[in-house]
Amino acid sequence: MRTRTLAPALVLLLAPLAGACGQASGAAADKTVTVTVGYQSKTINTVTAGTLLRSLGYFEQELAARGEREGVTYRVDWQDYATGAPITAQMTAGKVDIGSMGDFPLLINAARGKELKQPTRLVSVTGYNLRGGLNTIVTAPDSKLESVADLRGKKVSTSVGSAADGTLVRALQQAGIDPSKGVQKLNQQPSVGASALQAGSADALSQFVAWPGQLAFEGRAKALYDGAELNVPTFHGVTVRQRFADRRPGVLEDFLRAQGRATAYLRAEPVAAAESVAKETGLPAEVVYLYNGANGIAAFDPALRPELIAALKADVPVLKEAALVGDVDVDAFVDPEPLRRATARGGAAYPPAVPARPELWLRGQAGTRTYDSPRELLRAARGADVRAAYVPDARTGTLWFADRAVWVVEGSEPRAFMTAAGARAYVEAHRASGARIVSFAEATGLAG
Repeated sequence: MRTRTLAPALVLLLAPLAGACGQASGAAADKTVTVTVGYQSKTINTVTAGTLLRSLGYFEQELAARGEREGVTYRVDWQDYATGAPITAQMTAGKVDIGSMGDFPLLINAARGKELKQPTRLVSVTGYNLRGGLNTIVTAPDSKLESVADLRGKKVSTSVGSAADGTLVRALQQAGIDPSKGVQKLNQQPSVGASALQAGSADALSQFVAWPGQLAFEGRAKALYDGAELNVPTFHGVTVRQRFADRRPGVLEDFLRAQGRATAYLRAEPVAAAESVAKETGLPAEVVYLYNGANGIAAFDPALRPELIAALKADVPVLKEAALVGDVDVDAFVDPEPLRRATARGGAAYPPAVPARPELWLRGQAGTRTYDSPRELLRAARGADVRAAYVPDARTGTLWFADRAVWVVEGSEPRAFMTAAGARAYVEAHRASGARIVSFAEATGLAG
């Protein structure tokens, strides 16, 4: 937890605002407003509303300007959580004003807020993937499990009610397995699940960013299922207590403007942003960049784009079936007005969907280089001092570490796949052309 204090240029000798969000502090003559922000530092596609935003100080800068105009001292209390559930608990208790979390937790946030008469509203998006690639199911490196179908009767760790849990449920259903009976689901925090996977007490782990990438990067897991195979958008967003939004609309707009500035910074300086987030969280910068880089799995834009709202509505029946929510009025929960006021944004000028390209990050270099094909990447990486090499899955486009991917050679053309199941499916469909699975070293050698 970190609190920053912003001293105004002028202090008015007035009593604290009655009913203002936050707490009055110091002498009675001081007017102080504390804004409490709940975020998930290690859920790195929320960084534009959390870790990166905090480190850049943009929200504090916006509030400092407001404090100058109003004669108010604004304090930001940043509270770090592992998942969205405790943020919702704190919001419904009136202790957190603004929070960021994934799509499934957002629906639970909406439901709990209504039930407990502390209504919340979804006001912006942080990171998203239009195919669902932000969530992944992984197994131990030496696991004999080869597909989701092999999970029947196995122990699978996830955080129930999270976006990753939603991916697990849909993936199991896709494989013809009843999510409530076909596997033994372990409801665990991501770090606990990672330990369970390593200890062998869990056969697989379904989690959100950055856990799958981190475990794969460290050689502690391999991908079993790419969430992008669902082809269902997944995202994280910003939710606000309605009472706070009504009492402090300008402060909410300040937050959204600051989020927009952090988003622009991440796009303009993706390597520097990854290094900054890595320093703040202790995550490897190479893992942060996998998700948040120039070709990363996550796209960043605050807009409440219609595909994401439609996906949110499609999530409701999944949570209802799991008895985690009742009916959720998504249209009432989504409030685009604060973002419109904060950014004066007009029509739907969304960032274009650009296919990910292979990317190489060499040691000693401040930037990265992109390539037009996996073959070019492999050629460039051969003999180089590689910090990280990234390559998109040939089917889904999900970026993955080149040395952790499953490689297929067809003729002279190497293709990368995030999972062994994906590679095998491609080989089966292209046997006539001689497609075969090879090691990363062999693929590098054959790249010419």
